[in-house]
Parts: sequence; C-alpha cells; structure tokens
Amino acid sequence: MLRDLRLGLSLSLSGRYAAMGKQAEAGIRQFIADTNTGDGVTIDGSSYQLALECYDDQSRADRAIEIYQDLCRDHRCDLIFGPYSSDLTRAVVPITERAGMVLLNHGGADDSLHNQGYRMIVSILSPASDYLVGFIDLLATLKFWRKRLAIAHLPTPFAETIVGGVERAIAARRIWLRGVRLRAKYRGRFDPENTPAEISRLFRRYRINAFGSAGSYDYDVAMMRLATASHHNIPVLSCIAAGATRFGEDLGDDAEGIVGPSQWEPELEIHPELGPSPINFTHRIGSAASDYPAAQIYAAGLTAIEALRVAGSLDQGKLREALGDLRATTLFGDFAIDRVTGRQIGHKLLLVQWHEGHKAIIPRQGDPGSGELTFPSRRSWMILPRRD
Repeated sequence: MLRDLRLGLSLSLSGRYAAMGKQAEAGIRQFIADTNTGDGVTIDGSSYQLALECYDDQSRADRAIEIYQDLCRDHRCDLIFGPYSSDLTRAVVPITERAGMVLLNHGGADDSLHNQGYRMIVSILSPASDYLVGFIDLLATLKFWRKRLAIAHLPTPFAETIVGGVERAIAARRIWLRGVRLRAKYRGRFDPENTPAEISRLFRRYRINAFGSAGSYDYDVAMMRLATASHHNIPVLSCIAAGATRFGEDLGDDAEGIVGPSQWEPELEIHPELGPSPINFTHRIGSAASDYPAAQIYAAGLTAIEALRVAGSLDQGKLREALGDLRATTLFGDFAIDRVTGRQIGHKLLLVQWHEGHKAIIPRQGDPGSGELTFPSRRSWMILPRRD
C-alpha cells in the first residue's frame, strides 16, 4: 500500500497575486497528477504517492505566516513549497528555517532571500538582480552611439534589487565603452495625476532614448503606456512585466517591440533529464495555464523528488544536502544552486520581445561590439541615425 508524501504550501488564489497564484496551483496539481499516474515515488525502498495541502494566502503576508506555521508544526508536511512573490516568501522563510524544513522557493526572486544567512531555502528561479542584465547587454549592441537610459521603479526591495543589477551591468567596461549610460532614475509609485508629468519632464531633460520599468505588473503596464505615447518617441523600451503572457493582451498594439526578461517560455528547446519537455508540459496542462509560474513550481517538484531519491530519506538535512549537489535539467532549464546560500546559479534568464501580438525569444548576444541583431525590431530603432 502506498503511503502519502505530503506537499504543503500557500498560494495566492485571491488578492493582488491571484493571476500568478492560480497558474502555480495548476502547475503543482499537474505535477502531482503526473507523478501519481506513474509509479509514485520510491525512496529507500518505500513507495509513496503525493498528497497536496494548498491554502489560499489571499496575497497577504500575515495569512501566509499563519499557514506556514501550521504546515511546519501541527500539520507538518514532508515537502514545503514557498508562496508566490518575493514579499510573501520573505515573510515565511524564517518560519521554515526555524523548523528545519527545506523551503522550495519557486516564486520569490529577490536576492535578499539569500543574503540573510538562511540555510534551508532553495530557489528554482534566477535572481532579480539578473532580470534586466540581458536588456543592458542588448542595448549595448544597438547601432546608435549614446544610449541614454532612464529607469522607473517601485520603492520595494524586489525592484531595488533589479535596479542594482542594472547599475552593476552598466559599470562593466564592455558596456560602458558601447555608450550605455543610466541618466535618470524615477523611484516612486505610479500616481495617475502626477507621475505622467514627472516622467515626461525626465524624458525631455535627459533626452532619454531607452527606458525601463521595474515594479509590479500594473506598474510596468502603466509606465509602458506612458512611454509609448506618440509625443515621447522613445525607441527602446523594456519592463519586467513584458515576460508575462497577458502583457500583449493588456497593452495591445503598444506592446510591439517591448523587451523583457522571461524565466521560461513554452517554445524553449530543452531536452530534460527529469520530467516532460516544455511542449509536452504545455499540451498536458493546457496553454491557458502554461505560463512561467506553472513551469517554475512543476520544476521545483521534479528537483525535490529527485533529491529525495538521491538522499534516500525524508530527512530535511539530507534533502538539503542532496539539493546542493544536484545538477539536472528540467522543462524549466538547468538547475544548480550555491551549496551554501541556496541561490540559483544554473538557470539562465531568457530575453523576449513582443512582435505582432506574440513573444519572440531573442537569441543570446555574443560580443556587445558585434552589432549583430537577429530579432524583430521595434519600429526602426536598430537603424536610428546618430544625432549626438
């Protein structure tokens, strides 16, 4: 008779993160169905079937804290998955750490999650400091000389981390020599009455020709709507939200040419060592649920089960050690963590650009000095004349 191996977590099935939380719920339920349809899980000769305990945290930190206290204590589970978003993950990681439970972090990208001395957190996704680095590399390849960049961002740890990554990328000699400069930063929330005028003045004062946004999904959409206004004529645009499938629907024609980072795309050509391919996963879960939150949590399940098999035990210390040693490829890409901090170091972010209502994956650039671009352009920004 199969015993239950219990997976516990909270997800935002209501509130501000509900769209992504529901995607993650579809992903974890698909993972459990796929695993239980097979032979279940065998660990050191014992057979298990997966059982799920998933609760709605309502996108609230206080509710997530209550849930994880219960999952780590009164209703202790065998595997603990994190919530969606960096702020909710930040709220619960002290609980799992004190309980000595591995926290499989599929939804929080903030680098600070790994800078607090926590030992038991293991991240699946690339850290936020890398989010716009690919965009900076891309900007350096463009065929006009002075790239005057402005960044707008929320005053949150997540957004501040992204901007810090941008500043470090621009400071690199190879980027600096290609004329990329961060001319202005706007730090603040989007106020419909005042922000448009403030951003417009910033664009004019610094003669901005490249603009990026790092905030919540709604923040990025609002900033891109402002930037695409015809009187601004800013040719190079990027934002974090551009990686989401709904971005093209919400922005319509204004999404054309906007670049953004993506943790995962269904079209990614991967031959996984563990689990299904991206296209097989998409067919099974359905295209409506096959966005990156579903892929991230599915990959977290695959890596956790593989680590349990290697560890040969449900002991959390042995599980953490096995995850530290694990090198594998799933539908999400490569998995490898820093053995000490649990920070993801194997997975590589993608760069995508919206083109005729669809996301196109931009091939990774080589030398920024090559000037070779092989992806659809926004208007004519690859061949802008030099005006400086």
